[in-house]
This record gives sequence, C-alpha cells and structure tokens, in this order.
Amino acid sequence: MLIPSIFNSSLMDTFFDDFDRRPAKAASSQITVMRTDLKEDDTKYELEIELPGYQKNEVRAELQNGYLIISASRTQESEDQDGMKYVRRERYAGSCSRSFYVGDELKQEDIKAKFDNGMLILDIPKHVEKPVEEKKYISID
Repeated sequence: MLIPSIFNSSLMDTFFDDFDRRPAKAASSQITVMRTDLKEDDTKYELEIELPGYQKNEVRAELQNGYLIISASRTQESEDQDGMKYVRRERYAGSCSRSFYVGDELKQEDIKAKFDNGMLILDIPKHVEKPVEEKKYISID
C-alpha cells in the first residue's frame, strides 16, 4: 500500500515519536516537548511542567489573547573551558515553547507560578469573579 508523501515527512515522524516513545532523533532535529501534568479541584487547575536542566531565569510564562504561553531557552556553554574541546554534545541547547488556552477572562495576575527543581507549577483559577457591571443608560436627546 502506498502512503502519501505527507506521512513520510520528518514532522510526522517526530509527531509519532511522542506516542510510541521511540528513542529521540539527534538533538538538532528533535522537537522538545515540555512534559505536562494537569490536575484540578473545585476552584483551580494546576499545571506541572517538567523542565529538567533549566534555571528559573531561563523560563518565561505569559498570557496573550487567552493563551498561556510557556517558553524556555538556554545557550550552550563555551567550548574553551579548561582547554578541553567537546567531541560530542547530547545536552539540548535552544528554545522550546508550549501554549494552553485558558480563556479570555483571565488576567496575568490571576495565574500564580513557581519554579522549583526543574518543575514549573502554575495555579490557574477556574472561575474568575467578574465585577458586577452597573447599568449604563444612553442619554436620549
């Protein structure tokens, strides 16, 4: 059976890597996915995003048009440390990001975040209390 060429692309290969957990391709072609767990209770959702090897200052969270966007980036260390040169590098350097739709009614200050030991934990309220809008009348001339 012939498979259409769209299914032979490297994008689809990496897409299916997530499902069958095959070993990752070389770091330069690997799409880094932030492993995320989602929990909830009556008042909030809690996102736990795994970011091993990242420092707090390399992680960024922003709210934009109803989407919570998490991004992380890091650069490679210089190769001139102690006169040694790298023969092979397997640690990831670059950037990755992930977004989650949280709704238009949330504001940046509604979301609480903390970063501890390579884990970003975000508390996202389920229902944001909107101030009761007073009736406004249009003046009739």
